[in-house]
Amino acid sequence: MWRKLDNLNKIADTGIVLIIRLDSEKEALEVAEAAIEGGIKALEITMSVPNALNVINTLSQKYKDVLIGAGTILDGETARAAILAGAELLVSPQLNPEMIKMANRYQAITISGTFTPKEVLESLEAGADIVKLFPAESVGPQYIKAVRAPLSQAAIAPTGGVTPQNVHEWLQAGCVAVGVGSYITKAAQKDGDYRKVTAAAKEFLQAVASARKSSI
Repeated sequence: MWRKLDNLNKIADTGIVLIIRLDSEKEALEVAEAAIEGGIKALEITMSVPNALNVINTLSQKYKDVLIGAGTILDGETARAAILAGAELLVSPQLNPEMIKMANRYQAITISGTFTPKEVLESLEAGADIVKLFPAESVGPQYIKAVRAPLSQAAIAPTGGVTPQNVHEWLQAGCVAVGVGSYITKAAQKDGDYRKVTAAAKEFLQAVASARKSSI
């Protein structure tokens, strides 16, 4: 199968992109592996993680069936470095045409940060595959419905404030997927038991599956 289509399907099928923004390389790797064990198929390592490119390279070499990405991409140079490290997904907090151009050149998936309808449309015009509503907790699912009224073609994934308890509201509003962070990534921080990360990943994936099933 065309690799990019296969990767897009990993996001569409599971409905989750896991955002790993942690303070150490070791913790980022352990959390990523525990989450993958729990069923996560798409994740991003933010560039704020120490030695982020090494984490991306390690994961991309080990997990060929998981979409490994890089987050907080702010320029074309970082985009290229992430792709060379093995990233097949690039995520930015804002519209970044250089990132999108670089990603499209090498057929990596792009998720472009947006907040307003103008930014959503400009990201689509620039060639982004998915637009990220960020910070989503500031507005809520009703905002998605309002934006998608004139821009129903936009594939929107909210980031911030999405939980297993409210994910059904976001999906019912028309989101193709959701960005998830600390609910999963910090599940083991109190005691270092990474089985809790695996359990949190399973819980969130089940919540997405249940929400989709109930909306049919």
